[in-house]
Amino acid sequence: MAKMDQINEQILQELSRDGRISNLELADRVGLSPSACLRRVQELERAGIIKGYRAVLDRTALGGGFAAYVTVGLNSHTKASQEAFERAISRAPEVRECHNITGAVEYLLRVEAESLEAYKAFHTDVLGTLPQVHAITSYVVMGSPKDERA
Repeated sequence: MAKMDQINEQILQELSRDGRISNLELADRVGLSPSACLRRVQELERAGIIKGYRAVLDRTALGGGFAAYVTVGLNSHTKASQEAFERAISRAPEVRECHNITGAVEYLLRVEAESLEAYKAFHTDVLGTLPQVHAITSYVVMGSPKDERA
């Protein structure tokens, strides 16, 4: 496992801001030689601390832009019920994130769709048809003043 020191923390911070930063620029920002910086980044990748690199997409520019957080309560608290729900959700392209959570419900989803109408179709035709689902509550995103997801 990679040792987490101040330099590795700086590397992670810089890569979180800009995953396309060149190794030369990254090395300069964290005060290392390019070869030492590259070794550290590769070690962070091998250790699984850096899991990948992604493009941050502007869904509005792509013709979408509707987002909602959705809580889902299941009607049964069995492992089989959870696994069946998770399998179904993994096939739904509208679901960008799925989190098993604690509290009054079992899941929190981030759903992105083209429009309110497209979300309604997902809500009715996908979530509403899953036999494991007992309760659905939607929270429509009106704005995101801070969003650091990649």
